[in-house]
Formats: sequence, C-alpha cells, structure tokens
Amino acid sequence: MKQLIYVLSSVLLLTACGDLVDGINQDPNNPTSASYQNILTGAEVGNIILQTGESARRAGIFCGYYTGIDRQHLGFTQYALTTSDFNALWYDAYVDSYRNALEAEKTASAAGVEGVTKGITQVLQAQVIGTVASLYGNVPFEEAGRIEIDNPAYEDQATVYAKVQTLLDEAITNLQSGTDRPAGGSEIYFDGNPQAWIEVAYTLKARFFMHTRNYAAAYEAAGKGISRAQNGMFAPHGTGIEQSNLTYLFFAVEVRANDLKTSDFMTNLIQSRANSKTNETGRFNYYFATTGVGVQPNTQNGGFAAQTARAPMVTYQENLLIRAEAGFRTQGFAIGLQHLNEFRAFMAGGGYLTNANLADVKYDAYTAADFAAGGIENTDNISADNALLREILQERYVTFFGQIEGFNDTRRTEKETTVRVPITPNRGNELPQRFLYPQTEIDRNASTPSPIPGFFQPTPVNQ
Repeated sequence: MKQLIYVLSSVLLLTACGDLVDGINQDPNNPTSASYQNILTGAEVGNIILQTGESARRAGIFCGYYTGIDRQHLGFTQYALTTSDFNALWYDAYVDSYRNALEAEKTASAAGVEGVTKGITQVLQAQVIGTVASLYGNVPFEEAGRIEIDNPAYEDQATVYAKVQTLLDEAITNLQSGTDRPAGGSEIYFDGNPQAWIEVAYTLKARFFMHTRNYAAAYEAAGKGISRAQNGMFAPHGTGIEQSNLTYLFFAVEVRANDLKTSDFMTNLIQSRANSKTNETGRFNYYFATTGVGVQPNTQNGGFAAQTARAPMVTYQENLLIRAEAGFRTQGFAIGLQHLNEFRAFMAGGGYLTNANLADVKYDAYTAADFAAGGIENTDNISADNALLREILQERYVTFFGQIEGFNDTRRTEKETTVRVPITPNRGNELPQRFLYPQTEIDRNASTPSPIPGFFQPTPVNQ
C-alpha cells in the first residue's frame, strides 16, 4: 500500500471537479508543502469521487439499481470481475480521500489550527474508512495512509467500525469547540459550519451503527443527526465540464452512456408503489428519463443527474429513514410508523425532488390500518409489523438510488426474506457480497488477507 498512498495530488488527474482543486499542490512529491486549506479541499473532492463516482455505480449494479449492457459494465452485471477491476476504486478511497484527510489534519495542526478544522478532517476520515469497511470487510485503518509503513495491517471489520465510532466522537468534541474554522472557501461542503458538521457526524454514527445492526445506538445517534434538508452533505457541482456531477459525466458526456441503464427491477419497483395515498410520478421523473439506450438517470435540468445537481452523500432523508427503521426495530410499530410519516410529510412538500411538480407528488400519512391484513400496504396478509418494516426497507432502497447505502442495505437485510427488497442475482443463485481487494494491494501489501475472500463471501458483519 505504501506506493498507493504516496502522491497527494492525484485528484488533479481527475477531470471531474477539476476547478475545485486548482492549486492544491505546490509539489506533488512533497505533500506537506501544500497548505492545509488546499489539502482539505483535495480530501473533500476525493470523498466526492469515492461516494458518488464509480464505487457508487458499481455498488448500484450489485444491488439492482443498474444493469450493464455493454463492455466492462456488462461484465460487472454478469459478475465477471477480477481483482484489478478494483485498483482505481481502492485508490479513490485511500489516496484521494483518506490520505488527504490525514494530511490536512497534520498540516493544520502544524500551523496551530485545531478545533473545528481538526473535527472536519476527522469526520472525513471516518466517513471514508467506514465506507471502505462496508465494501471490503477487513481493511487497514490505524496504519493506513502513513507512508513510512510498507505493509499496513488489516483489522477486523467490526473493530474498524468501533474505531470509526470513536473517531466520530472525537470529531464531535472538536467541532463543538467552535474554534479554528477553516479558511473561507477551503471547505466546500458547508464552508466550515460546525453545527452542520456535527449533525453529519451523528448521522454517520447512525449509518455505521445500522451496518453492524446496533439499532438502539443508531436510533439514539440519529436523534442528534441531520435536522433539516439544508444540513445534508452534498457534492457541489457547476456548469463547467470539470465541475460537473459525476453521474452526468458518465451518462451525458462520456461514451460510457451506452454501457449502462437503470434496471427494470428499479423502474418497476417505483411504478408499483402507487396506491391511494402515494403518487410516485414526481420521483420517477426526478430520477429517470427514457433515452435511446433505455431508462437512465435524468441528466436534464433539475433531474437527479443534471450537470449542476448536488450529489447526495449524507442527507436529511437518510436520517429520517434511519429513525424509521431503527425506531421500529427497537421501539415498536407506533414509533416506526411515526418516523415513516415524518419522511412522507417531507416528501409531500417535494422533499429532495428538486424538479418536482407537486401535482405528481403525493405522500399522505399512513395509519396502522394500512398495514393490517388487507390494508393498502399489506395486500398479501403478512403481519402488520412485517408490512411496516417492508415498506420502510423499500423506501430506503428507493431513496438511496445511486448511493452506496443501497448495497449496504441489501446485504444487511438479505436473510430477512419476508421484508427485504427482493432483488435477485443476475446470474446463478448468489447475490454479490463485497468489493474485491485490488490487485495493486495484493501485489504490494504483504498484510493483505490470504486467501483472498471471494465476491460472494459475506463480510464479517453480514455473516
């Protein structure tokens, strides 16, 4: 891994988001010569690439959002993968994101800047490592990102999640100090607003507690999480080609648009959700447009994948749905229904649908009768509890379209056959369970697990 984490300036090589990182590096071979402000910007751009770029697209193929129809993405859909297919994705995480966040913290500290700035870098580190652990299982953490260590040790997935929680707690304490905000414009998500970062940190805590099925802790953390849509973490984008939304670049600019379409499962699922209290037309039109290839993400003005569309990374809607699921699992039916209806009230006003025609949007509140046998959300007469949980999980799946969390949810709930979102394997009888360790890591890090876990081998927390 040492060679993989050596160069800070790799984000400059990625044309998307290019204008955001102008001047990030005075000397590509000497990262500490850059100011902490530039390195922080680079870490955040790297995080955008990790959370909203090819890793999210690949996860979407594996959890049923997308179907590859040509070239490499057809192979991914057919589960024809090799370890080298993950080289660039590992680099996105450990170099562009994590290494830069570590270096930003170190450089800021050397400049006497702690407090809020340190807390921001810690949230970024936790977000990246929690994401990597969710996708790969056991991963390097304590020794990762340190160029003096040739073979960073791999740590058990559950241990990594626990350390991520501790790091988020430390970050919250630093953010609460209110001191040493980063220089204006260097922090591109919230411009250093500590309260927004505190709420994001709590929602990330809740997200990672969901991954490990600690639903009581997830519910508690979400109670302090993102409190309004404006406090969500989004990737900012602009009108220049190098500032464009990464999904827009893939589907509207690059020749790869002919490789991938939205799956029939995903489009049919949204269309099937209509009932007397629900109209999903607005959400369907926000997400999708029909092209010569088929149904693909909507790249037009106001659509999910429009050029300037802010890409979701940690959001108010996720926090609401964590409260719905975790509240149901730990507090019971009434609490789960209450939080589901809070989400529906948010959506009834347009929610996260930036191009919504409110005539095509309807999310009336559900009642307990809707989940009783024969109710509009229980036409197959399962238990009311199962009917409610099924609706919550389905709502999460639809809401997380295009995000890594959809893949995390499908693996976490796979054994709950009555209520899980019923995606099926594209071939064979097993669903994908993980990203593969990259060939670059296998070749360079003697600590890489051996034998290498297979594509269908669950990560430890999902066994």
